Amino acid sequence: MRVDLISREYPPEVYGGAGVHVAELVRALRLDLDVVVRCFGLPRDEPDVYNYLVPAELVGANPSLATLGVDLQIAQDVAGADLVHSHTWYANEAGRLAQLLHGIPHVVTAHSLEPLRPWKAEQLGGGYRVSSWIERDAFASADAVIAVSHGMRRDILRSYPLLDEEKVSVVHNGIDLERWHPVEDADLVHSLGVDPDRPSVVFVGRITRQKGLPYLLRAMAMLPPEVQLVLCAGAPDTPEIFAEVRDLVTSLQAERSGVVWIDRLLPQEELAALLTAATTFVCPSIYEPLGIVNLEAMACGAAVVGTATGGIPEVIDDGVTGRLVPIDQADDGTGTPLDPQRFVDDLARTLTEVVGDPAAAARMGAAGRARAERDFGWDRISKRTQEVYLSVLG
Repeated sequence: MRVDLISREYPPEVYGGAGVHVAELVRALRLDLDVVVRCFGLPRDEPDVYNYLVPAELVGANPSLATLGVDLQIAQDVAGADLVHSHTWYANEAGRLAQLLHGIPHVVTAHSLEPLRPWKAEQLGGGYRVSSWIERDAFASADAVIAVSHGMRRDILRSYPLLDEEKVSVVHNGIDLERWHPVEDADLVHSLGVDPDRPSVVFVGRITRQKGLPYLLRAMAMLPPEVQLVLCAGAPDTPEIFAEVRDLVTSLQAERSGVVWIDRLLPQEELAALLTAATTFVCPSIYEPLGIVNLEAMACGAAVVGTATGGIPEVIDDGVTGRLVPIDQADDGTGTPLDPQRFVDDLARTLTEVVGDPAAAARMGAAGRARAERDFGWDRISKRTQEVYLSVLG
């Protein structure tokens, strides 16, 4: 069986969890299947990986139209595949057109949902209506939809109530347990500007509304002065969110020491060392279908503090592998806390409790590693994905 897997992101051009997911899934699937990757961007040197650039006529166009220009090229080349599998709205139209053009099943994996990311209009303008249309049509016509968590499945059925719930399956994200493991390297951590002997809270993520970084920065002002905050944060969605985060970081740095902002994409080994040295990892997202970065932190033996939203409660075993922070959210698609100050206070209180008991944090980190090994290996995810493929091939 030949599967053509379509993604905007593929190594080395990876900037988010969807790209990590695709890379690991491809590697696991290739143990059993013939997998061809069709991705956006510059040429790759990996066999059976084909790249596609925005047509010259659409360079500088609205990103949604540029995306469609790439999708049209990909759809043509899928000829000969038994099944096409698309990831994110960027690839969904290529999958949908390939389904129509070549008469093959189309499987969609949902890593996020456009109706639950209305702030994307800040980036795309009217293109947000285009991306929403692409996603809606792809989901409605797909032979199967894969959600990366049960929380995501609920969101899919709530956002697209006409969708047949029988064709929406849950296949969790996974983690490469050989690459992601504890790395004890105090010198490397120190070279990144972090004191390995002080308690630390580590955040890793893009600067986007859904990641909740402004709430974390306000909460950090309430933590004990000896606690460090390490922000591995870059790729801002808009100048406005970048300016907000920059101003909050500057204010925090004026009040306390140990506020470290790393705005470059760290190599895996450096990030693993930071996560291993962390007293706790924090995921303050207000929208998070699952969060591969939480699995990465767990695999490195870090306790994880995360918002009780989306798929995060399916990763964090509250009180065992980390702590969940309660949140009451608006149901208008933004995920905005109904009481922002209460969320900030709860986040600060939970982080203070975890960093205040390093021994308990270490126990939670060890339990997190064990859970990652038990439940989130890519061999399990590959098997479940192949079961979905077989279900639509008949």
